[in-house]
Parts: sequence; C-alpha cells; structure tokens
Amino acid sequence: MKALSRSAMLSVLLVGLVVFSVVASGCIGGGGGTSSTKLSGKIVFAVGGAPNEIDYWQKVISDFEKEYPGVTVELKRQATDTDQRRLDLVNALRAKSSDPDVFLMDVAWLGQFIASDWLEPLDSYVQKDNYNLSVFFQSVVNLADKQNGKLWALPVYVDAGLLYYRTDLLQKYGYSNPPETWDQLVQMAQRIQEGERASNPNFWGFVWQGQQYEGLVCDFVEYVYSNGGELGHFENGKWVPTLNKPENVQALQFMVDLIHKYKISPPNTYTEMTEEPVRLTFQQGNAAFERNWPYAWGLHNANDSPVKGKVGIAPLPHFPGHKSAATLGGWHIGINKYSDNKELAWAFVKFVESYEQQKGFAINLGWNPGRTDVYNDPDVLKAAPYLKDLRSVFENAVPRPIVPYYPQLSQIIQKYVNAALAGTMSPQDALDQAQKEAENLVQQYG
Repeated sequence: MKALSRSAMLSVLLVGLVVFSVVASGCIGGGGGTSSTKLSGKIVFAVGGAPNEIDYWQKVISDFEKEYPGVTVELKRQATDTDQRRLDLVNALRAKSSDPDVFLMDVAWLGQFIASDWLEPLDSYVQKDNYNLSVFFQSVVNLADKQNGKLWALPVYVDAGLLYYRTDLLQKYGYSNPPETWDQLVQMAQRIQEGERASNPNFWGFVWQGQQYEGLVCDFVEYVYSNGGELGHFENGKWVPTLNKPENVQALQFMVDLIHKYKISPPNTYTEMTEEPVRLTFQQGNAAFERNWPYAWGLHNANDSPVKGKVGIAPLPHFPGHKSAATLGGWHIGINKYSDNKELAWAFVKFVESYEQQKGFAINLGWNPGRTDVYNDPDVLKAAPYLKDLRSVFENAVPRPIVPYYPQLSQIIQKYVNAALAGTMSPQDALDQAQKEAENLVQQYG
C-alpha cells in the first residue's frame, strides 16, 4: 500500500473534523445523548383541557423545538371533556394509527391502555439514558405507571379533588374557617346563599360535577370514601365490587339532598355541571363553595377573574367519624406503540418531565408536578403556596379502580349515580342495579 501524500492526509483530517462536528452538534442539548439522526422529523402530541392549558402547551412545544432545531411537534387539540379525550385516543389506537405519537392519559385509563397493548414500554429508554425515576411520586408510579413488571407512562401532574371557598363571604357571614364536615358545609352554604340572593338571584351555595361523565365518578368516590365506604377491593388478585354498601347509599343520598332537599346546588347539576361550568359559576361570583381540581386555582386568581384574591382552598369535607377523601386524578404521558418516531417521542417525554417544565406547569397552570423535587422550589411556593400545605392530600388520594375494564365500570357508575341525582331512581335501587351490572362485568373479564 502506498503512503498517503501530505495533501491527502490533510484532506482526511478535514473530513474527519467535519464528521465529528456534525455528530457533536447533534448531541448538544440532547439531555440524554440522543443522536441527530434520531432527533429528526415530526411527532404529533395529543392533549386537551382548558383554553389556558392548550395555550401553555403551545409554549412547551415551542421551547422543545428551539432546543431541538429541525424537529416538529404538531399539537392535536382534544376536547376538554375527559370521556371525549379517551374515545379520541381509543379510536386511533384501535386502528393502529401512528398518530398521535405522544399523548396524555387520565390515570384511570392506564389499566385499559396497558391491557390493550397500546403503549410503548419505557424501560429500555430509561435504562439507555440512565433516567432518574426517583424524582417522581413513587406511590403514583408504582400504583399506576408500573404494571406487569414494566413501566408504561410517567406522571406529568397529579391531581386530587379540593374545596374552593369565598374567603370574603365566609368573613362576611361570621365564619373563620372553611367547613370540615359535610353538615357544616350545608349549614354555611344555606346561610350564605340566602343572604347573597337578596342581590344575586343566580347565587348558589355549592357547585360540583354531577353530569353523567367521568367527573361524576370522581365526586362520588369522594363522598363514598369520606363516609367510610368503598367501590370495591381486591381478593386473591380479583377485584370485587361493593357498590351498594350502606355507607355508599348514605353518601349518594346526601348528594341527592344537596340538589333536591337542601337546594344549595343548582338543578342543572346532573345535566350540565362538568369541571368548566362549575369553575365558571364560582369564578363569576355565583357560588360560595366549589369542588374542583387544582387547575382552577390559577384561573380563579387571574387578573380578569371577578373573585381574584377572594378564594381559599381546603381539603374536602367528610362525614362525622370519618376522614376527608380526595379522588386521585392527574395525567400521565405515554408513547404510542405504533409511533413511527419513538426516539423523538421519548425526547419530548423527557422534556415535558424536566425540572424546568414541571416548574412552569406549577407556576403558570397551578398544577401539582409529578416530580416531588419541584415542591420545594421557592418560585413554585410563591406562586402556589397551598401546594406545601396540601401535598399530603395528593399523596394520600384515593384511586379509582385500576382494572382493564374500568371504562365499562365507570359507565355503570355514571349511569346509576346520575339517575339517582335526577330523581328517576332511589339511591338504594340505583346502587343495587349498579352492583349487579358490575358483578356481571367482572365475571365477563374472568
């Protein structure tokens, strides 16, 4: 073999430097060593929620595209309603569509999505990047995201039902603290409602989610468990429904009474009240108390909110002799098993779960980060001081049954609880029928 001339050797060195520069530039800012060939192309991210949440997701995507020049993330906007969001994803995944590549899932959907084999396992990506999972709420990850020995998703934010109240109205009517029991809430709401209706005939004592949809199940769980009841439990690995327990019937009767007996909740509670109508009623100054998720805090205190600076937040009340209960909610991010750009999808997942992005969710949207290390951030505590005091509420929240057939179970509960609220069935008859259908459902799934 002939020796290379000096000019030839220089050419080889220059080519090598160019190749090295190209490869190195693809690794800068990668946050996991993903090469430029893997971080190219486009992914579709599906997400729904309130208008301010969608706007903020656009900012997150813009920041991601700046960090990874040349890639594109298309935001597929979903509905605000959780049931519609789930159906939108189910239709795409059943069809084995590659889009959306990445999406958010309500914690209650994970059982179905995992059992249906629609999610890409994340274990190999975590191992490859030595990704630190210890920063997340371990109870949430172990309960929801890890199943069958694999990791399927990560919590973007955790939720739990909370009680919002008008601090100015409590003071006006001589109350120094929010109610601790449901009876106290009724008494306070009736008094405030009577007084405020002298000048505002549209005023209500207490607004909550009662329409036939997933949000009603969340509310029902809170009344049931705060009365010592339960929806069911596992025996020898099999879920056993207990929907018609006496404690549950009493809790449902109380929900009915809020509308029809005490008349502190509007008649359209069981026909129209989902998260946003509830929030708007309270935010427009037409309610003393509100049951909602933490996202409402930031909106209630926005500059254009009529109740800005007049809102307090507390754990939900409980029945005598029992403890407050809050339904575990929150949204988890996962990758479509049929995605055609999984490496870019994983990079986006990591970006969403990064400290800075989680901090931004907390400050700008009032979300409870899925990362526990963000809760001690001074900027977060300044923007959302209640997070520190209510963190135990989120850590000890009550989950809905995490079973593959949960969507069908939820439909059963929704139907009969709503029928009781509407007055077409008694609470006892409604839950007896729900129990029968739930038992049949469990039997069908073996």
